[in-house]
Amino acid sequence: MFEAVVTQADILRSLDAEPVVLGLRDSASQDDVWRLKGCEVRLADVRGPAAFGYAPQLPELVRTARLDLLHLNGIWQYPSRVARKLADHSSLPLVISPHGMFDPWITRRNAWKKHLGRWFWERAAWKIANAFHALTHAEAADIANEAPGAKIGVVPNAAPPITSAMGRERPPMVLYLGRIHEKKNLSALMEAWLSVRSDLPSGASLTIAGWGDDEGIAAIESAMKGNRDTGIEFVGTAFGSQKAALLEIARFLILPSHSEGLPMAILEAWAARVPTIMSEHCHLPEGFTEGAAIDCGTSAGSIGAALRQAFALDHQEWQRMSDAAGGLAGGPFSQQSVAERWEEFYSALL
Repeated sequence: MFEAVVTQADILRSLDAEPVVLGLRDSASQDDVWRLKGCEVRLADVRGPAAFGYAPQLPELVRTARLDLLHLNGIWQYPSRVARKLADHSSLPLVISPHGMFDPWITRRNAWKKHLGRWFWERAAWKIANAFHALTHAEAADIANEAPGAKIGVVPNAAPPITSAMGRERPPMVLYLGRIHEKKNLSALMEAWLSVRSDLPSGASLTIAGWGDDEGIAAIESAMKGNRDTGIEFVGTAFGSQKAALLEIARFLILPSHSEGLPMAILEAWAARVPTIMSEHCHLPEGFTEGAAIDCGTSAGSIGAALRQAFALDHQEWQRMSDAAGGLAGGPFSQQSVAERWEEFYSALL
């Protein structure tokens, strides 16, 4: 979500708007705030459980921010209540972007907490919202199921600018980039990799770059220790230049997720002309139809089959996938294309 908000702030500035970013302070805020250079940034300190995000300063920060429109990114936390109260006591249009948080896989997890959230604050915010923003048509259907009758606009995340030249061969490296989380399905990915590695080219490697809780990281390290010569490397977090360097050498990016909104990692890979191996739950069917992606499903067997298929491609076939990836990042998912859709969306509300 952070990457999506950073990109959208850039888009708003390109439209001569003045984005004000209001959020909850955490341990990474000081390191990340430079990404929002040129924006007014207001952060509130969290009290109590981080999962709820209660920040008593937030209502005042939002109220005094001189906004023409309030756009809530993400749900199930205290900022939803703040957004609802401000919209209820002012004429500000309110837009809500769930960012995939209505996906049934997500709503089934800790369902009792989601039920309490709906009851105590979320449904009131959904009812008063002027519009919902969906990243995909699949997410629009999820929103309609949770908030019947809501006005919904579909605008995808924007890819970063194209960063890689055409035609360059890459080593046999598959990259996973993202959170270390159960929904990302890394356990099935590693099981698949270990089962098919002997069928892959010599030197083939799986690089896992991400962040997450200690338990998830420990599971990765345990799987690597239990098998000699796995070809799996866990490199920890990768942002900025480190992420760019990994994408420059990756032959494929893989994301066998159970649940996604619209993953920025896929768009970043396409902008680097890296074809993807991904599940349908990434909600980017354009990747399959345009030939930029291979469907891997979510089981270890189907992921293994997709890895074999990917590494069986010759350079010319891989190049066609790479060109298709760049075409998507520079076409329907380009910042210019997405900016036009946001201008239309916001203008209708204002």
